[in-house]
Order: sequence, then structure tokens, then C-alpha cells
Amino acid sequence: MLITTPCVVSLTWKLQDTTGQLIDELPDPVEFFYGGDDLLAKVEEALQDQEAGFTTQLHLEPEHAFGDYDSALVCFEDRSIFPDAIEVGMQFDGLPPGAQTPDMPADAVYTVTEVYPGHVVLDGNHPLAGIALRLDLTVRDVRAATEEEIEARSVGQPVFTVMNTAPSGTSLH
Repeated sequence: MLITTPCVVSLTWKLQDTTGQLIDELPDPVEFFYGGDDLLAKVEEALQDQEAGFTTQLHLEPEHAFGDYDSALVCFEDRSIFPDAIEVGMQFDGLPPGAQTPDMPADAVYTVTEVYPGHVVLDGNHPLAGIALRLDLTVRDVRAATEEEIEARSVGQPVFTVMNTAPSGTSLH
């Protein structure tokens, strides 16, 4: 079966930065909705009209992956609004209750980058923002999408968002 909109593709990959540093590896196939919200546009372009067994290596500049780094998405919040066990690397879906930083996007995922006695530094950028990436990609299978998948434009939660779990339970992978 050729990869055309809409369908479901099973992929494996190795994601690295341009220096070869491994960022993520997906050795076991995972399904993604093709023609919806699961894949980056450049990945979909590369997969168009291909079939199982297709392999490619993509170079993704930040504007085709997770965007440029935006320093305006970094904020400082009072330490008292966070749990005692706050740690660098934790993530929150939106700013925590009691946040005082004006004009920050409410729907961003914020990563704790530093913890000080009086304040916590939060970064609303995607962890891979500003990074050029190399993606070694293999199509393992292609199948027709179900009606539910077509309606949802996804087989589940998009993978190309963020890659950890927030303390609030928000899945980011």
C-alpha cells in the first residue's frame, strides 16, 4: 500500500542533532496517522507515495521541526507556588496556579530549567527548539486508517511534541 492521505504508517527512527548526538531512538515500530496531526510536515513530504521498507535520512532545520528558540518564553515564578519536590527537568502543562508572569502562553508546556530558593525558571520552548535535527526513518508498515482515526486526525497523542512526563501527569511523548 502506498502512503497517501489518510492512512496509518508504522515507523522506526533514530533522531540525532547535527553533531550526531543521539536524542531519541524508536527501535520498535509505532503507528502514526499520515495526513493529520501526528507527523511534522517535512516528514510527511518525505513519506508521500512511499511504501513499507522505505528508508530515508532527513535534515530538519528548526523552522521545519520544533521552531526557533524564543527567549520571550522563559519566565521566573515565585518558588512558593511549586511543590516542595520541584526539580530541574520537570514539566507543567501551562503555568502553575498562582503564576504572576504576564503574557505567557497558557497552553505551553513549561520545563523547569533552574530552581533557586526564591524563584523557579520556566521555559515554554519545546526542548528541541532551535536545534537542527537528523532523522533516520524507516517505514515498517502502511495500513488504511479507521474512521475514528480519520475523525481524530491521529492514532493517539502526537509524538512530535515534547518528550517527558510532567508532574501533573501530562504525557509529553
